[in-house]
Amino acid sequence: MLNKKAFVSLLIASALLTACGEKSAAPQPSAAQVTVVTLKAEPVTLTRELPGRTAPYKVAEVRPQVNGIVKQQLFREGGLVDANQPLYQLDDATYRADVDSAKASLQRAEAAANIARLNAARTKDLVKTGAVSKQDNDSAQASLQQARADVAAARAALQRAQIQLDYARITAPIGGRIGKSTVTQGALVTANQSSALATVQQLDPIYVDLTQSTAEILRLRKALDAGTLEQTADLPVTILLEDGTPYEHQGKLEFAEASVDPTTGSVLLRVVVPNPDNMLLPGMYVRAEIGRGIRANAILVPQQGIARDPKGNTSAMVVTDEGVVARRSVQVSRTIGSKWLVEEGLHAGDKVVIAGLQKIRPGAPVQASEAEAEQVPAAGEATTASKEKAAEVKAPAAHES
Repeated sequence: MLNKKAFVSLLIASALLTACGEKSAAPQPSAAQVTVVTLKAEPVTLTRELPGRTAPYKVAEVRPQVNGIVKQQLFREGGLVDANQPLYQLDDATYRADVDSAKASLQRAEAAANIARLNAARTKDLVKTGAVSKQDNDSAQASLQQARADVAAARAALQRAQIQLDYARITAPIGGRIGKSTVTQGALVTANQSSALATVQQLDPIYVDLTQSTAEILRLRKALDAGTLEQTADLPVTILLEDGTPYEHQGKLEFAEASVDPTTGSVLLRVVVPNPDNMLLPGMYVRAEIGRGIRANAILVPQQGIARDPKGNTSAMVVTDEGVVARRSVQVSRTIGSKWLVEEGLHAGDKVVIAGLQKIRPGAPVQASEAEAEQVPAAGEATTASKEKAAEVKAPAAHES
């Protein structure tokens, strides 16, 4: 009986040892293959996208300076005109007659002045011999001065008549594109009338008036004072058309208003943009990417390396020096191309996982390989997918300067 019990115990012990041996011999799971990007600090120019509208560089309303009947229209509506190019010709018969009359008056005054000059010269010689009195000589000299004054007055009257005649031919005050004419041939126009005959607008270059809130300006100044941003000057401004495509010519910031619009709480920024093909027309709605400063040691991480939970918190998977995965809570402020600008949580030298995220968890060992250059677009080369993602998922301060 005892031998049978011992035999059973021996069988049980043998089975247990076999099970333990099989368990210890089970193969360990292999490390997952992931692709990482090693972060580095780099200078980045921060831009801000602002809304705005185009405005002509110069605007001139054409008005008559004399009265008259429109005799001829000398331009094509909607075309380009040069400065001082004739636009309208008024009936100038009366003004030509005034010029002829002024010329005759000048000739008469000059003739009288010539006679007065001869008399003055004669009496000046005769007074020395006593042939004429000193009083007669003084009268002759005074008559000469009066005759010269009459000549000057007649010459001024002729000049005024000529100006009136020139005003009968209405010219363009500036060069640019002219709009439609408000009068036709045979219409009566009056000097300095309230309604313009036509409007000329200079569109090359053209202004783009942007608006920026005072809150953004204050944040920019605080960042500059804190040293996180460096002031920049003469940065080019990229104009985005209504369909989102960038305009081929870049602009330059001209000035910023010194006062705030009390109705909107914003400040006007004016940008000058070349417009040789007249692609931009006055009143168009555009957006502009304007540089606000340079961050010298910015940390950029590809968008595929940043995850966001339902509460909006952002995190990244980082490979440690021990070859295991760790989750990092990060704060990002805005997108720059296909990358996020990191404010907190990541530093230069960190290895952020951008591929193979579905196969890992915190604490798991991994085999990391550095991403190829083509796998990580540059900061300014945003793909369509990244743009759409950035449009759908906005950080709380996605456009802070």
